[in-house]
Amino acid sequence: MSRVRLLPVVILIAFACRQERRPAAPAAAPPPQTPSATPAADVSHGEAAIGSADTAAVDPQAPPRTGATLRRIRIEIRHAKVTIANGVSYDAWTFDGHVPGPVLRATVGDTIDFTLVNRAPMPHSMDFHAAEIAPSRAYVNVMPGDSLHYRYVARVAGAFLYHCGTAPVAMHIANGMYGALIVDPKRGRPAAREFVLVQSEFYTQKAGGPDSTALALDWQKLLGQAPDYVTFNGRSAQYATAPIVVAPQAPLRLYVVNAGPNRVSAFHVVGAIFSHVYLDSSVTPSLSGVQTVDVPVGGGAIFEVRLAEPGAYPFVSHAFADATKGAVGVLRAKE
Repeated sequence: MSRVRLLPVVILIAFACRQERRPAAPAAAPPPQTPSATPAADVSHGEAAIGSADTAAVDPQAPPRTGATLRRIRIEIRHAKVTIANGVSYDAWTFDGHVPGPVLRATVGDTIDFTLVNRAPMPHSMDFHAAEIAPSRAYVNVMPGDSLHYRYVARVAGAFLYHCGTAPVAMHIANGMYGALIVDPKRGRPAAREFVLVQSEFYTQKAGGPDSTALALDWQKLLGQAPDYVTFNGRSAQYATAPIVVAPQAPLRLYVVNAGPNRVSAFHVVGAIFSHVYLDSSVTPSLSGVQTVDVPVGGGAIFEVRLAEPGAYPFVSHAFADATKGAVGVLRAKE
């Protein structure tokens, strides 16, 4: 065969090879979600359906103060399934089997005698934001089946976060390893109904294993700061379906701690103005007569408020993408 006859054949083969190497067209992006225009509740800022139950699934009441100056605290780490929304379970890493972990309380000057026991199949640790202590001594990894014991003195009053500090910290917090520690000033605070609200986020995907019906952490969503659920006390909108019942005009004190791991809490009570706000460790009010206050990731604040009349008062993170994802509840004021 002459070179002239071979040339078209060579060109056709080269063209076919180029076509095979051409990358496939990217998959079409999913269509954007359109929110429902039907309000969830017939009340301003009613981002979730409002129920009438007098008790919530997770008790938000702060534990009472005690006179003990030596506070013995023992916490067990366990991996367990928890409920993060109505009908939604999650493969969590927990302190004492719950998300968040137990609310702890002490008074300035108290000695915290702390024991951490690891019943989980991987290393974990504990970081107390209320402690002034060398992390290299106390915040070390505890191996499976092992324990750690140390003491520290609570010297500063405020609402503090505690959490697992094992790397990657974002993974351990996002999987549920956090809680609140209240440290009271020696003279205490004025009498009030007291509640603890720990805000946090869940980044989810279907858990592995053919028998698993729970969700698990989606690391890429976490890095992209795109949570599926933003919650108070570990469950989406639980205090909307089961409002927190209080009395009108009664003094209320809300300890708000933000576990994150990513989202700032723009805390706001609809229909009310905070008389006093104590930021982190302030003993005297940092702010007075304010409407919305940011609680940073890893921070805490104490809000004092009275509800003017009977009715339903939603509380939210005023970052409304987060409120829509579950950072919403209701204070129901009734005689």
